[in-house]
Amino acid sequence: MAPTMLGVVLLVFILFNWVGGDPAYILAGKMADADAIANIRRQLGVDQPYYIQLGIFLRQVVTFDFGYSWATGEAVSSVIGARLGPSLTVLLPLTVLETLLGIALALAVAFVRGSLTERAVMVVCTVAMSLSILVYIIVFQYGLAYRLGLFPVQGWGNGLAENLLRYAALPVLIGLAVSIAPTLRLYRSFVLDEVQQDYVRTARAKGLPERRVMWVHVLRNAAIPILTHVMAGLPALLIGAFLLERFFGIPGIGREVILAVERSDFPVIKAVTVCVAAATMVFNLLADLLYQALDPRVRLQ
Repeated sequence: MAPTMLGVVLLVFILFNWVGGDPAYILAGKMADADAIANIRRQLGVDQPYYIQLGIFLRQVVTFDFGYSWATGEAVSSVIGARLGPSLTVLLPLTVLETLLGIALALAVAFVRGSLTERAVMVVCTVAMSLSILVYIIVFQYGLAYRLGLFPVQGWGNGLAENLLRYAALPVLIGLAVSIAPTLRLYRSFVLDEVQQDYVRTARAKGLPERRVMWVHVLRNAAIPILTHVMAGLPALLIGAFLLERFFGIPGIGREVILAVERSDFPVIKAVTVCVAAATMVFNLLADLLYQALDPRVRLQ
């Protein structure tokens, strides 16, 4: 993890310092003179040699102190801390519901494998995956929120219960409608791969009921690739759901990243990039440890 993280830090440093352009020109504006630009460069420390700038960036990563936002003047750590809560309020319930519902539907489809019902479900999934998330947002927001008034069209409150049950409900529903089709197809493939294994035929030959075979034998072995898929998606919780937060006015980290890109607010972008990279490695490590809990035959070397 340590060399991988160092490689990510070096890559981010190179991209933002050599490819991203001079931040002094971005902050100074089009009408700034040379003295103003030189003063901004001195304040930001970009007039220092690259090895000194790299040392400053490494210290920022270790201390999680990425300075201040160029657009708002707010501390970057405060920006991330304040915006992360709304994003997790939407994405954590969405991830849990998507995983549980995907597993249940995958097992149900495996029960009727080879039938007309399975083919119909796969056709519906293919059609659902062909639609853009913008279609889901527009249809659900117009129909359920604007026309029927079942949910607020936009907004965000102050309390967790209010946000979770009122403002986050429709974004979670939309996210579930978008993600359940590809998740079902993927989990179904995991389950069907296990159904064809010899140990499943042996369990059936012993006279075990099909329900027990699916829920105990098949699901436990299919849980390893499912766990890999879930863990790979968890770092995305840190960057939020860009379109959902934008359309529903949710003050999450996703909307903040979009604003940072529009404003060329490099400190915020660099901080989020490093945090997502670190989270990815941590969740990969956690997945490796959980493999052994799911299957004692797995040995970590």
